[in-house]
Amino acid sequence: MKNIVVLVSGGGTNLQALIDAQKRGELAAGNITCVISSTPNAYALTRAADNGISTEVIRRRDFSSFDEYDEALTQLLQSKNADVIVLAGFMTILGKKVISAFENRIINIHPALIPSFCGEGYYGLRVHEEALKKGVKVTGATAHFVNEVCDGGPIIIQKAVEVQNGDTPEILQKRVMEQAEWKILPRAVALFCEDKIKVIGNKTEILD
Repeated sequence: MKNIVVLVSGGGTNLQALIDAQKRGELAAGNITCVISSTPNAYALTRAADNGISTEVIRRRDFSSFDEYDEALTQLLQSKNADVIVLAGFMTILGKKVISAFENRIINIHPALIPSFCGEGYYGLRVHEEALKKGVKVTGATAHFVNEVCDGGPIIIQKAVEVQNGDTPEILQKRVMEQAEWKILPRAVALFCEDKIKVIGNKTEILD
């Protein structure tokens, strides 16, 4: 049984998707053991507490330097015996120490089909605004491992979502979450916990 630690900053809809998947037995080889927030008033903390999951808060502003924060977050994750870390709307940049300590064990969900509409500055509604501006007919979401390149780690799963006439960024964001993010993030975590993801360079193979 692998320990799943989820990092959050806001409402926690992707956290809820993971909790729901766990309740359905889809994370049988893993267990959500802790939720860590970058803000003390994140609703995601309430979601965790309501489901009996322990919580922690670690704020970048409480440390005089980024290196101190990076070290503290690394130690906190190690103290929780995290086997896999899931970024579910975590809005604080991860440092080199955390990424190195948990190489190919940090999973992020991005609301586009990487390498489209990704990289520095591409998060939240901006991703969907840019997709609509470009006029793409298909967008989606990507679950991937985290490395030191923003949105540059090995891709685990992608799922496409059609763009429809009259879409606004808000409407498209909701459809991408419902049809892609909330489905592939729990699946990627389940595959990791079942040791079914093989990383080869900057690519992955999903094992049967």
